[in-house]
Amino acid sequence: MSMRTPLSQVRGLGSAREGTGHFWHQRLTGIANVPLTIFFVVLLIAMQGADHATAVAVIGSPVVAIFLILAILSVVYHMKLGMQIILEDYVSGELVKTICLMANIFFCTIVALASVFAILKISFGV
Repeated sequence: MSMRTPLSQVRGLGSAREGTGHFWHQRLTGIANVPLTIFFVVLLIAMQGADHATAVAVIGSPVVAIFLILAILSVVYHMKLGMQIILEDYVSGELVKTICLMANIFFCTIVALASVFAILKISFGV
């Protein structure tokens, strides 16, 4: 029997022994997503009705490309963290949970890489 209080046994450590890092990453990406999403929505509204050449020119701009890549990375990482919590909480069975968590990581990685590749390809004009 431990003489430590329940609070002292778990302080800073969650069930996965990760502490509060996951919580803070989710909150920080959530905060970062607010201005990045506003930028994205304003960009979509500004490009409404634009032809292909104009869209490529706007997305090819270095500042726009950087902000779009930041938005993609932040949103996808936030999505990965959120889905991880849902899978950990609601999927029963260790094997199924592990497979779902791996699929979550692979899916988010593929989405992020494909999106960043597309932005870079447009930006560099290749």
